[in-house]
Amino acid sequence: MLSRRKFVRTTAIAGVAALGSGIPPLISSCKWGTANITIKSVGVSFEKEPFIRPFGFKGVYMNEMWMALAMLESASGIRHVGLQTQALAWSDLDVFLAHSEAEGNILQVKTLDYALQRIKGKTFRSPIEVQDEILTDVHKYGQSLTGRTNLRMTFTLSSMVALDNALWMLYAQENGFRNFDEMIPLEYREALGNHYQYVAHVPLMAYGIPLEEVSQAIDQGYFFMKIKIGRPGTQEEMLEGDKARIESIHKSIGMRETPHTLNGKIPYYFDANGRYEKKETLEKLLDHAKKIGMFDQIAIIEEPFPEEADINAGELGVRIAADESAHTAEDVVKRIQMGYKAIALKAAAKTLSMTMKMAKVAHENNVPCFLADLTCTPILVDWNKNVAARLAPFPGLKEMGLLESNGYQNYSNWKELVSYCPYPDGSWIESRNGIYHLDRDFYEKSGGVLKSSRHYLDMFNS
Repeated sequence: MLSRRKFVRTTAIAGVAALGSGIPPLISSCKWGTANITIKSVGVSFEKEPFIRPFGFKGVYMNEMWMALAMLESASGIRHVGLQTQALAWSDLDVFLAHSEAEGNILQVKTLDYALQRIKGKTFRSPIEVQDEILTDVHKYGQSLTGRTNLRMTFTLSSMVALDNALWMLYAQENGFRNFDEMIPLEYREALGNHYQYVAHVPLMAYGIPLEEVSQAIDQGYFFMKIKIGRPGTQEEMLEGDKARIESIHKSIGMRETPHTLNGKIPYYFDANGRYEKKETLEKLLDHAKKIGMFDQIAIIEEPFPEEADINAGELGVRIAADESAHTAEDVVKRIQMGYKAIALKAAAKTLSMTMKMAKVAHENNVPCFLADLTCTPILVDWNKNVAARLAPFPGLKEMGLLESNGYQNYSNWKELVSYCPYPDGSWIESRNGIYHLDRDFYEKSGGVLKSSRHYLDMFNS
């Protein structure tokens, strides 16, 4: 049963035009979807998108990104296509290492297709209801397909993003919801109750990004830097490589200033993707950061430890964030109990349905959230943007949301991908001076996410 508590929104956000100070609410009433929606037909496809350079993380490299597509048509004749990027090395490294890059991607496409077949002919009232009904079954299918009983739930959720997005698009249109705000179910609106005019754009500085490009990013206005740590090699080799990398970056940009943080300094966001096997190893990296005067500028260290290591993340003196170890809302509770003080949400990697649940739990526990990328294409960045724009402000920033997005740094065909957006000329598409500018047009059009791309719809026209 949905909660009927009063919908509370934040207003009067200092320094940023929020609801009540520039961008008014775009929701006329607290609606809840009443339409019974029957899935008449489904379809699956994919496109391969080349990278500018091999993309490295978790100690491995990917050479291209597969964009999987899910088409849903309702009994009333409405069709929508959802999208997902498939970063298998992120969602389940063991599966990635056991297959060729192409074979691993095919496994996720097959899992998506299985989920689509499960809902064909079914009638639903909300996308969350659909996910609750089929997630366990789809996960069991993924376990059978990969031959792994310990398959990570992130593999399954990542394989269902395209389906989930298409469901939300159908849900919105079938119920006559005009925008993202009206589409949000009542019990999740308090956690997603802001409207920021600005969202910080966080670029990714992967292993292979030259130091000159890091400095150039600051010149271009970016001010919140995500730095990949956990380099390939043994734990000793990784630690020494990471020490050298963070020191060189800090020497290059550590003294630069920004007007967008409370202390005026550039914040660092380290992402280890579970490569630090022991807490003591991370403490050595942090000791080095103190030695070089970098420690106080570390805003986030994301997912430093392997999920199965069961290491408490408290008492390190920095904000440790959970990412891939927080598969579900229940995992968010567990990670908070283990000392994690931030949650990286991935609407374009763990589904919007699961993201809403995770955001609600974090909000109830006063743990800040931010949006992390999965090397998203522009349309998927806008799904993330819609969530980032509505979360509570991230600590240390001057009242704005936080969104990592690195697709523009990595896709060879970024401009072409932008042209596939329903509103390719939208003022919100590209950031300016390190910030996404989200005006009334963005909120009225929901960043275009509730309207299918003609490019992807045409792929399903016979």
